[in-house]
Amino acid sequence: MAPLNESARVPVLSQARRLVIKIGSALLVDARSGALKSDWLAALALDVAEAKARGTDVVLVSSGSIALGRRVLGLPAGTLTLEQSQAAAAVGQIRLARAYEEVLAPHGITAAQVLVTLDDTSDRRRYLNTRATMETLLSLGAVPIVNENDTVATDEIRYGDNDRLAAQVAITIGADQLALLSDVDGLYTGNPHSDPSARRLDVVAAITPEIEAMAGDPVSGLSKGGMKTKVMAARTATGGGCAMVIAAGSPLRPLTAVAQGAPCTWFLPQDDPQVARKRWIAAMKEKGRIRVDAGAAAALRQGKSLLPAGVTAVEGTFGRGDPVAILGPDGAMLARGLVRYTDDEARAIQGRRSDALAEVLGYPGRGALVHRDDMVV
Repeated sequence: MAPLNESARVPVLSQARRLVIKIGSALLVDARSGALKSDWLAALALDVAEAKARGTDVVLVSSGSIALGRRVLGLPAGTLTLEQSQAAAAVGQIRLARAYEEVLAPHGITAAQVLVTLDDTSDRRRYLNTRATMETLLSLGAVPIVNENDTVATDEIRYGDNDRLAAQVAITIGADQLALLSDVDGLYTGNPHSDPSARRLDVVAAITPEIEAMAGDPVSGLSKGGMKTKVMAARTATGGGCAMVIAAGSPLRPLTAVAQGAPCTWFLPQDDPQVARKRWIAAMKEKGRIRVDAGAAAALRQGKSLLPAGVTAVEGTFGRGDPVAILGPDGAMLARGLVRYTDDEARAIQGRRSDALAEVLGYPGRGALVHRDDMVV
């Protein structure tokens, strides 16, 4: 978890280990012209570069593809049909990705495009695929640019706003901080535009019914999320051990502004992200059992992943991403985790060395049967 300022219990943005930044359409795209705000984006890239230089992993969850694409296609102002939105996204996503690539490249940073839908984080198999891809990108020093896959998503499989998508991404990758850059500088006790007595909350320690009642639902011209979606995002993020801040995104270098004390609202995490994830895994009911030898059992107790070579038996029927129990040579429960192979694949590779998996499976397999990050010992 990111260090806290002991006097105010406020997380220190500059000391985040892994930071997710959500950027709304209104910050990126001029509402009147539909053009990209290039100067603002270049300034944000400076903040990202500084964070990377400090050793922080950075992920950007960015809106803007539909707003950019509709201008190119000459679509009318106002609400678009689903098909028009998807067409605009298909055109705009190329331009959005290129814009991030161009502003990050001068800092020696590689941009990567990751498009997801609600299904990708609600389905355990897709969730594991997304997590593995993001972890690999971050380990290689890239900055993933995440957006909802509007081109293929229908209403039934949409997040609908990138506030909640950003919170889910933060939980998926075990981020310790999430920054929602917005057209408002935090959560107020009332609508500051109509209530002169409304005051901004600097810190929210817990999301109570009273806090939820404070969230109105103003929507800007381009953005789909209001304060309600931000509080919903905060509930998801903080419940998974991730601190979240709502801050004004319009100033140049908005992250620097927050670090220097600009007005904002911090939502405090309820737990460490890794502890929260382990608790989630521990609560799952296993769909199968994997028995291991003494060597593998010792390795698991030392915090290592379960490799196929140490497996002696596979029981039950399960798919990739399903929870399984891991038993020692004496049959006692050692761990519970999310398996990376189906039961048939696990049986085929049990007892095999990692360098032999491709020959057995017919394709390059993942080294671990159950990775230590997806396991509770």
